[in-house]
Amino acid sequence: MKIKYLLALFISTLSIASLYAQDEEEPKKGFDKDKMFIGGNFGLSFGDFTLINISPQVGYRFNDILAAGVGVNFIYSSTKYRYFQPTYRESFGVAGLNIFGRVYPIQYAFLQLQPEANYIWGKRKFDNGTTDLKLDGKMVPSLLAGAGAAIPAGRGAFIIMAQYDLLQNSRAPYGEKVFFSFGFNFGL
Repeated sequence: MKIKYLLALFISTLSIASLYAQDEEEPKKGFDKDKMFIGGNFGLSFGDFTLINISPQVGYRFNDILAAGVGVNFIYSSTKYRYFQPTYRESFGVAGLNIFGRVYPIQYAFLQLQPEANYIWGKRKFDNGTTDLKLDGKMVPSLLAGAGAAIPAGRGAFIIMAQYDLLQNSRAPYGEKVFFSFGFNFGL
C-alpha cells in the first residue's frame, strides 16, 4: 500500500516539475530582435554658440557582457565672436560614420571603443562679409575610448559617458580633453 502512495507522489512530482519546466524560456538561437537597441546622442544649443548634434546609433546586445553597433554623426557648430574687432562667426560641419563595441564588466557599467571617420569642413566669416578662413572638406579619423553607465529606464537606459579621442587629430571635433556625452538607448 505504501508503494502505491510513493509511486503516486513520484508521478505527481514529475508532473509538477514538467509544468514548471514549460514556463522557463529556452535561450533563443541565432538573431533575436529583442536584443537590438537604438539610441545615440542629440543636442541643441542656440545663441552666440550654436550646436546641433544628431548622432543616432543602432546596436545589438550579444549577451550580458558584449554589445556592438553602428551609427552616423551629424554635427553643426557656430560661434559668434562679438568681442573682437571686426566681429566674426566661425562655423563647422561634421558628417560621419562610426562603429562601437561595449564590454559590460558589471551589469550597468561599460567600457566602449568607437572608431569614427568624419568628413569635416568649416569657415570663418567676418561681419563685413569677408571670409579669411575656409577649411576644405577632409576625412578625419577619430578613435573614442570611454567608460559609462547605463541607468535603466523602462525598456531602455539613460547613457552617460566620459570619452577621449585617442588619435588627437587637430581637425577632429572632440578636442584634447576628456568630454562627456549623454544619450538614451531604447530596446526594440
